[in-house]
Amino acid sequence: MDQASLRKKHAERKFESLAEIFLFRVSETPNDIGWEYPDASGAWLPMSWKECNERVRVLAAGLRVLGIQPEERVAILSTTRIEWILADLAIMAAGAACTTIYPSNTPAECEFILNDSATRIVFAEDASQVAKLQQIRAQIPGVVHVIVTEGAGSEDGWVLSWAEFIKRGQAADKADPDAYERVISGIKREHLATLIYTSGTTGKPKGVRLLHECWAYTADAMDATKLMTADDVQYLWLPMSHSFGKVLMSGHIASGSVCAVDGRIPKIVENLATVKPTIMAAVPRIFEKVYNKIVEGAKVGGMKQKIFEWAVATGRQGSQLRQQGKMPGGMLALKLKIADKLVFSKIKARFGGRVQFFISGSAPLSREIAEFFHACGILILEGYGLTESSAASFVNRPSKYAFGSVGLPMPGTEVKLAPEDKEILMKSPGIMQGYHNLPEGTAETLTKDGWLRTGDIGEIDENGFLRITDRKKDLFKTSGGKYIAPSFIEGKLKATCPLISQVVIHGAERNFVSALITLEEEATMKWARENGQDGKSYGDLVAAPETKAAIQTYLDSVNKTLNKWETVKQFAILPTDLTIDAGELTPSLKVKRKVVEKKYSSLLDKMYEGAMADAS
Repeated sequence: MDQASLRKKHAERKFESLAEIFLFRVSETPNDIGWEYPDASGAWLPMSWKECNERVRVLAAGLRVLGIQPEERVAILSTTRIEWILADLAIMAAGAACTTIYPSNTPAECEFILNDSATRIVFAEDASQVAKLQQIRAQIPGVVHVIVTEGAGSEDGWVLSWAEFIKRGQAADKADPDAYERVISGIKREHLATLIYTSGTTGKPKGVRLLHECWAYTADAMDATKLMTADDVQYLWLPMSHSFGKVLMSGHIASGSVCAVDGRIPKIVENLATVKPTIMAAVPRIFEKVYNKIVEGAKVGGMKQKIFEWAVATGRQGSQLRQQGKMPGGMLALKLKIADKLVFSKIKARFGGRVQFFISGSAPLSREIAEFFHACGILILEGYGLTESSAASFVNRPSKYAFGSVGLPMPGTEVKLAPEDKEILMKSPGIMQGYHNLPEGTAETLTKDGWLRTGDIGEIDENGFLRITDRKKDLFKTSGGKYIAPSFIEGKLKATCPLISQVVIHGAERNFVSALITLEEEATMKWARENGQDGKSYGDLVAAPETKAAIQTYLDSVNKTLNKWETVKQFAILPTDLTIDAGELTPSLKVKRKVVEKKYSSLLDKMYEGAMADAS
């Protein structure tokens, strides 16, 4: 595909696929650094767009020589790493479709996804992931090969090492060097690009069919908003199995920025200091954790605490002006400079010191937390989208934002609210084709004229900003007939109490609202040392009446801001935090509400025994 035709498609925004956009990026800036990644020793290595393309074309040739045909499925079972990116690009460049699988999925879950998707080849990260597949090999007859990133192949050839796969790809590419671009040229926007299985908070996962048009549109829309430019460095650690990660990759390719890739969560703090990103996306739980650490760390008493409190109060004044589109001046501007030098610069240094803004998505971000960071000179732009809409549907902009909202529609996205219940409906080229093998589920979710029923309730303000008020399925009614939006209350509690890790608000058909609470271990242990509870284990603290009394104080504060029927009248502290491994959280850290309520049903029932609280 010649450079002139690629430039013409770029100017007219008529790319058929992300693979074409990738070729355009390679042709425009071949020698620029496109990616950075850690090697086995931990040293970060650069990779130019040209080098990336050379590696992708060999992997794509390898898939073709293994017999992969257009739109056939190739799965990736791995954490986020550079090989995930290369494999995904190669799958697209081979005209195939990528099935994403979370590395935390059990063998049984892998079996369901691989069979439902009719996947033929799997990229597996290491021996532990290969072992899962070996365990279910007899149940996944459609899988003809597994390619392992780290590890050896098997004697019977079912498992191929990364080196062996590359060797086959190099031979195939040499035999037919024109095949790479010929296949990419043949990809049509209506061809299947990705099958993402929603982890879901209830029920079996559903395979969301996203076409090449979806990702081409998403990349163009991201480029049009200029959220990323060629001068940016993005730190990408989010699960690439999630649509949020795929969107960030698409925007990166379109912008020509630098993307540092490493999905090891324990390495985030260390990597921030090394990578020094200008942009990073994260889920709200990350911002909640950092917020709690900052707030708790400032409680040292004396002059140091007073300086912190003064700085934040000053920052809030500046934040209020900036939210109105005004710049602080005069004495306030001077005070903000002092606050930045004394306090805010140290907070920014935790993120590498160069972050222009963060992007938050996947779950609601508390307005209180967004405004706190903004007061500290750190802008968090909340966005919104579903896997069914290729994730990027709404986002706040650096120059136009409203805290408590998920921003404005992306270019090319239409939105309306259902008149009967204010459910958010959207339409764009990023909307899925449907659910794989689930025609009834597709018909329930997509209207006949192409609108996606999101299942979220919202409102649109006079400036066009969308606010999510709750999940339609999460809203519940008390026995007194009052509707409760649990995520609103949960967000307030997590933003107010630094000891809280997770909250599940409960009360459907009950006569008042209750809560199941888990504690942030590090913050709780620090609180214990400062409040005469030093020496107690985390387990002891969870059960201690002093801990419950501390939580009650924060709860009372939040209850004062709620309607009478929304107030939390009883709560229980769970013995352990919620985890992905226990099936209580999705891989994107969303709480599986029904799972938690079922697991602790007896504890919930006990809170309502003999209770006569008024829910009106």
